[in-house]
Amino acid sequence: MIVFLCYIVLMKETRKSERTLNKRQLERIIIIHNAIKSGIYPDAEKLRRLYLEQTGYDSLSLLTIYRNIETLRVIFGAPVEYDKRKKGYYYLDENFDFALNSISPEEAFYLSAAKTLLSSFEGSPAYRQIAAAIDFVTDTQMAGKSALLKRIAVAPTPKFVTDEDVWKKVLEALQDNLIVEFDYSGRWKTELSHRKVHPYQILMEGGKCLLFGYSEERGAERLFVLNRMSNFTITDEHFDLPENFDFSKRCGGGKFGAFICGETFDFAIDFYDDARTYVKECVWADNQKVTDFDDEGRTRLEFSSGQWLNVLEWVLSQGPNAIPLGPDWFVGEWKYSVSLMAEAAGV
Repeated sequence: MIVFLCYIVLMKETRKSERTLNKRQLERIIIIHNAIKSGIYPDAEKLRRLYLEQTGYDSLSLLTIYRNIETLRVIFGAPVEYDKRKKGYYYLDENFDFALNSISPEEAFYLSAAKTLLSSFEGSPAYRQIAAAIDFVTDTQMAGKSALLKRIAVAPTPKFVTDEDVWKKVLEALQDNLIVEFDYSGRWKTELSHRKVHPYQILMEGGKCLLFGYSEERGAERLFVLNRMSNFTITDEHFDLPENFDFSKRCGGGKFGAFICGETFDFAIDFYDDARTYVKECVWADNQKVTDFDDEGRTRLEFSSGQWLNVLEWVLSQGPNAIPLGPDWFVGEWKYSVSLMAEAAGV
């Protein structure tokens, strides 16, 4: 991961100099670096031959080698010098190393696997940029590993397509702490409403990208799905980012996704049959307590969370194998939802 972060920094420097690197160029630079660092004082012709020998390519010009040496010096800060007496290149600082050169095949494999694990966000600009960066770093190291990589997969999930223009504007607003405005169609109130928001964080959940921030219209913190926004603009108004702005701090210790209500509740739920094993496989909240009543064939889960709606949907997803015990108002919401489903089913 450190190597990957180094890559991101270096690529930013590359863009600043208005130069781009492709995989073939990176491959040449690594070979050139290794030869210079080995202390053999290679000249351009020797570097050219080494490259052709190691890659099996048919041709390469000396001019390209000179350009790559300059890229190594200017873009990556390599202390490259030419020794006239030994007629070859060397490093003034013998300890200099090329960060990307240290990535191992195993690290490359896990970076490529990370791209697979992120595939549920394939519809977001973030995924496209991350995937391109991982491919750039790992392609030269993945020989013989591609077959194994296919043995790691993510189950198919719905794809949410995020508008790239909105994504970029949100990032810009986050970076400079600028207030944003947009029209929004919510989950329950589908009619468009205008919002003025202090953006705190981008949240990634189930393939969706959400903005977490303070809504001036509501006088409270809210979540907004990016693909429900329209007429998005960045104002020139700055806001002070709260010291404790992290969304996870608003969940009351619960781990049920992107939902907050500003209050924390204590839940107690009994699980039966195969749901007993399922509920014990995960950590659902920071303070959860799991109690087995084997003689009664049930397992009780007690925890605190501020994400009551997501907890309700989770309980409903377990059908008759999950029965909430408290708080009382939550049990009432569960019974009401069950009654509506029974009515819809004609029961």
